[in-house]
Amino acid sequence: MKALLKKSFTVLLTVGLAGSIAACSSQGTPSEESGSDSITLKLWDQSVGNTDPSAKLLPQIIEKWNNEHPDIQIERTGTTGEQYKTKIKTALAGGEAPDIFYGMGGGSFMQPFIESGNVLEITSYVNDDIKSRMGAGMAEAIETDGKIYTLPVYTHIANLYVNTELFEKAGAKLPETYAELLDAVEKLKAAGITPALIGEKDRWPGMYWYDLIAMRQAGNEAVIEAFKDPSKWDSPEFVAAAAKLQELAKMGAFNSSMFSMSYDEMLGAFNAGNGAMMVQANWVNAGIEDPSSAVKGKVKVIPFPVFEDGKGDKTEIFGGAVDGFYVSKTTKHPEAAVEFLKYLSEQLGTQGYLAGAGLPSWKTDGLDTSGLSTLDQSSAEIMQSATSFIAWWDNILPAESAEAHKNLIAQLLAQDITPEGFSKQMAQLKPTELKL
Repeated sequence: MKALLKKSFTVLLTVGLAGSIAACSSQGTPSEESGSDSITLKLWDQSVGNTDPSAKLLPQIIEKWNNEHPDIQIERTGTTGEQYKTKIKTALAGGEAPDIFYGMGGGSFMQPFIESGNVLEITSYVNDDIKSRMGAGMAEAIETDGKIYTLPVYTHIANLYVNTELFEKAGAKLPETYAELLDAVEKLKAAGITPALIGEKDRWPGMYWYDLIAMRQAGNEAVIEAFKDPSKWDSPEFVAAAAKLQELAKMGAFNSSMFSMSYDEMLGAFNAGNGAMMVQANWVNAGIEDPSSAVKGKVKVIPFPVFEDGKGDKTEIFGGAVDGFYVSKTTKHPEAAVEFLKYLSEQLGTQGYLAGAGLPSWKTDGLDTSGLSTLDQSSAEIMQSATSFIAWWDNILPAESAEAHKNLIAQLLAQDITPEGFSKQMAQLKPTELKL
């Protein structure tokens, strides 16, 4: 996808959306598709967390649609993260996917199903009016080889979340460089505070640490080249990146329970004040700022530190992937499914932005953004400063290589592999199938 690396990708927070966001709904979808008075479309998603704004918004959006469209009723099923990935992969492979489903930011997760014809191409349904309501760069970002299979909802970027209260208690400075990060880890440990939390039971949280470290060490251009030519993973910059992550693990930067802690448990522990740092994407903002959070108002999000010996810059951003919903090729009601897809994508994208679920992929003029949290505003400022983006690596690498990448990082954290051995095995991965 073109969204994986854009030299000048900026989502403008104040560009115009005239009129109601509900204008994207179709008032005249023919019920004749079904040959009856009413049809039911099945929707699957993974928004089920107690502090996930999307989990709260989806039922409201669906209820509004169902009330206004008695001829097209939506039946929703939500499933938690890793279980959802397995469930939707199995359903797609078996030709039993629901009419509409959430896809993980395109890339390697969706590419095999697009290529095998399991996903409905919606290019002809996406007219200039719809594109004009999208944020800057979004119409291009959703294209795959010139075709469109999804519509944008949110944009997410990953950075370093820091508990300022714990940093102050330890007398540590918020890190802007790797040396300052090491210093903060030592001071936090001395104060009896867990420096950083990783929910490595789900493996991808540890991947975020390595991937960001590699981007800071080698720079985004070198990372892109390695995606294309995996032999380049076995180069001094990536060996150094692996060494830095392992150095942090050896010095006790991470929770000793990381391999038994899930992502949800990690976020819960951070929100309870049990760790000073966490690398995550801005989808955690709402949970951190939830009234039930013990760290509400005590957390800042800052760019991941730069390295004194590195080639990367803090304006090189990890993220920018466009998450969205897809329509199954097997749906019996493609027109109705696409009409709901349009409605859902814009409604969830705009309302979710105001609720802190993600940065906007749709224009936001006419929306009252005064209630946005400091974390949301800071995330938006970091994204606006971007000079380049690399999306989640497990969405760029082919599926098997993505799993191997996450497994190798777990071994690195467990000190079961050397940085040199890690890099040599990374060099055995397959090149990306995406055009970067």
